Formats: sequence, C-alpha cells, structure tokens
Amino acid sequence: MILDGEMRAVADGEIGDLYIRGVGLSPGYWNDPEKTREVFLPRPGGAGPHDRIYRTGDLARRAADGLFYFAGRSDSQIKSRGYRIELGEIETALHALPALRECAVVAIQSAGFEGWMICCAYVPGRGGGIHPPELRQSLAGVLPGYMLPARWIRCDTLPRNANGKVDRPELRRRFLQAEAQAGARAPPRAAAPVRS
Repeated sequence: MILDGEMRAVADGEIGDLYIRGVGLSPGYWNDPEKTREVFLPRPGGAGPHDRIYRTGDLARRAADGLFYFAGRSDSQIKSRGYRIELGEIETALHALPALRECAVVAIQSAGFEGWMICCAYVPGRGGGIHPPELRQSLAGVLPGYMLPARWIRCDTLPRNANGKVDRPELRRRFLQAEAQAGARAPPRAAAPVRS
C-alpha cells in the first residue's frame, strides 16, 4: 500500500511511502526494539494488534493499471529552495552522462540554501577532462535549475562502506570539511558604512 505522511492512501499517480503487510511479515528487527517500533506500525483501520504494516523507506506510485512503480528512497528526499527533491533523480541524470564513470549525490545542511545544499561527488570517465561547469551545463538540459548541485568534488574513487555501497556519510563529511575550509579562507567582510 502507498500512504501519505498522515497514513492515508494516496490517489493513483501520486507518490507516497510504500508499506507492505501480510502473513509473511517479520515480527521485527532482531534485538532492535527501537527500530522495530519506528517501521513496524499498526495498519490504519486494522483489525487488531497483529494487523501491522512495514514502512520500507521506498517512495512509490500506483498506476491506473494497479502496478506499483518505484520512485526513489524517502531517506534521500530533501526540501531545498522551496522544492521537494529526490536526490536519486539527480544521480540518474548524472549516470546518463558519458563523461562520468560514477557519481553520488548527497545533501548537507546550509542556511543559505533554505536548509539543504545539493552536492555531487564524481569520478570522471576515460580522459578525465570534465569539470563541474560542464557537468552543470549538461545537467541543466535535463533537470530544472533548483535540482542542480551547488558543490562538486572530483574523486579518483568514491568512498565505500563495509558492504561495498557508496559511503554517503563520508561524502557529507568531505563536503562539510570543504565548506569549512572555504569559509576559513574567505576574507573578512568590510563593515557597512554607518550613516547618521
């Protein structure tokens, strides 16, 4: 089932949180009651304490023919510059560019960007001559301006965690460190003249 933030069913075509239920649903996470309480929930309108649903963390929409379509992860959705943005959509557009071997998009908190700043770490493809302005220009042809990354880091390889997945917390740390270093290098602003 696909539900909105108020646990109500969404209309066909609308994106919401994907939940699953049924007799095969696990009783919860092994030795992790806190996480179990977060994602194993009573089904709205359910018939009893065992009528539960599981929040998958995926976003989906249901088409008119009844099929469900994956629309990204809820943990990679942000609100930036007044828009809801799915970071996976940006990655998909970047992966379509032949100039890149791999990339990852993360967001870091920034008051100047209404809460979040979109950042991209990338590994250039063969030749390695692509630079952020060219990447941004290529992306601008397929994505709206509010989805374009504001910060870029070129990498030889993307950091990986123990499971072999892109280490997104490490990428966020690198972007935050780069922002802090850029702030430290910036010359102090001159005080505005005071008029009496």
